[in-house]
Amino acid sequence: MILYHTSTHFNLRLQVSAPDAPEPVYKSALPKVRGGTIFKTSQQARTIFIMSQPKITKSDAEWRAQLTPEQYQVARKHGTERAFTGPNWDNHEAGMYNCVCCGKELFDADTKFDSGTGWPSFYAPAAADAVSEHADRGFFTTRTEIRCADCDAHLGHVFNDGPKPTGLRYCMNGQALGFEKKRT
Repeated sequence: MILYHTSTHFNLRLQVSAPDAPEPVYKSALPKVRGGTIFKTSQQARTIFIMSQPKITKSDAEWRAQLTPEQYQVARKHGTERAFTGPNWDNHEAGMYNCVCCGKELFDADTKFDSGTGWPSFYAPAAADAVSEHADRGFFTTRTEIRCADCDAHLGHVFNDGPKPTGLRYCMNGQALGFEKKRT
C-alpha cells in the first residue's frame, strides 16, 4: 500500500508492506524520487518514509509575471478552460507533458487518449510522485483534484471512467500543461 501526503513545504510518501510480506523493501528497490531522501526505514514494520524536495513557492506577483493570464487563472486560481479551446487537447505527437509552472514531467504522451471531452486526458501520470490528489468539494459534488506534486499547480481532476490498464481518466487543463516533443 502506498499513501501520499502533501504539505505546503514537503511531499511525503509512505510505503507500507503487509507484515507477512516475504521480503522487506530495500533502498535499492525504492522508486526513484527526484531530489528525494529516505529519512526513516523500519524493516520490522516494513515502512519506508521518503521525503522529496521542498515545494516550489512563489509570490502571486512572481506567478503572474511567469504565466500568461490564462495559465495563471487555471494553474494558480484553480480555474478551468472551456472544452476544445485549450492547447494540447488535440495533440497526438510523442513527447512529455510538463507542468507549465515548474516544468515537472507529469504525463507521457503514450498514456494520452481521446476521451471526447475536449481536454487532454491520460490514463496514468508519468511517475507515482508526479501529481498529488486533493478533495474538491465544489460544484455540489466531491471530485478528486489533481495538482503538480512540486508546485501545487491545479491541473484538473481524475475520474474512474478511463480505459485499461488503469480505468482512470486524468482530465487535465491544457493551459496547465507544457509539451516537449520527443526527440528522434
